[in-house]
Amino acid sequence: MSTFKFLRLAGLLAFLPFIVAAPAASDCTGTISSLDDVAAAVKCTTVNINAFTVPAGKTFDLSLADGTTVNMQGDVKFAVKNWDGPLFQVSGKSITFNGNGHTFDGNGASYWDGQGGNGGVTKPAPMMKIKISGTYSNVKVLNSPARVYSVSNPAQLTMSQLTIDNSAGDNPNSASGGKAAGHNTDGFDCSTTNLIIQDSTIHNQDDCLAINKGSNIVFQRNTCIGGHGISVGSISSDVTVSGITISNNVIQDNDQALRIKTKADASGSTVSNITYSGNTATGIRKYGVIIDQARPASYPDTLGTPGTGVKLSGVNFVGSTNSISVNSGAKRVAVNCGSGACSGTWDWSALKVSGGSAGTMNYSGIKNFSQ
Repeated sequence: MSTFKFLRLAGLLAFLPFIVAAPAASDCTGTISSLDDVAAAVKCTTVNINAFTVPAGKTFDLSLADGTTVNMQGDVKFAVKNWDGPLFQVSGKSITFNGNGHTFDGNGASYWDGQGGNGGVTKPAPMMKIKISGTYSNVKVLNSPARVYSVSNPAQLTMSQLTIDNSAGDNPNSASGGKAAGHNTDGFDCSTTNLIIQDSTIHNQDDCLAINKGSNIVFQRNTCIGGHGISVGSISSDVTVSGITISNNVIQDNDQALRIKTKADASGSTVSNITYSGNTATGIRKYGVIIDQARPASYPDTLGTPGTGVKLSGVNFVGSTNSISVNSGAKRVAVNCGSGACSGTWDWSALKVSGGSAGTMNYSGIKNFSQ
């Protein structure tokens, strides 16, 4: 290169912005004892959380470097304010989050009015937004104001040995008009892929699990108490749900045990390859198994005129027996498919339902099962 061309190139480069790579997270330990500590702590790849109270109306937001390990070393409480939330949010890739049995306390009793998200005071919902890949384990959530976990992991995530304790919401309070004070306290709302939830206990007043869209989701060896059961849905328009495994769960004193619910006016959606194996349910108040394509605006009404815009296939009860016992006033199984919306042969050979009375089933593709 001639001296002239070199000098000309050097002159041009002088006008370009000077670019510096973002500094990598440090191999250090950050400690959080208040929200003031968060910004410095998340620069480290080990983060320890001590006991403290999050101020009212603030989100405890952890935006973590890839590969960070988080250890809870005390309980975190959230002061009360009527706002949308969330109360806690964590994001990052390849994260190891260990609660060590400690608690996120949502002070739910200060919000509960028997209406959940349907009215009354504004409640932070969801309480917990989980946006990590890796593992999230040994965490207790106590008394969420409304919905507990919203999960939208960026890659494979395993959530295990978790406790959701909203049992106090089973009782009425001065604001709930004689109804259970807790309402809309869904355990896990999932719109994601590559997720495992296992070995956990959920006591609440709504769905234990609700899958709204996604694929490759496993829900196994969990205990669901007091709520509305394990649900695929509600399914809205233009979503896909596939490859869902619900296995070896214990469902106690819920409205439903196992449910698939799609909105009557939904269109352009598909639900396929839903597998149930080894689940046990007792004390079921309304339906042992319900598949309903007529979720209306007047929810929780059921079994109305079904829609046809959600295509449903491959719903199977196979492997270990799914044993469901319903109460005397409940229906064992109800299936309400829209015309042409359900397809294929469904193997229900591993489903046994006792108690109550037979429900209506309008799909002829179900094989190896009778009420």
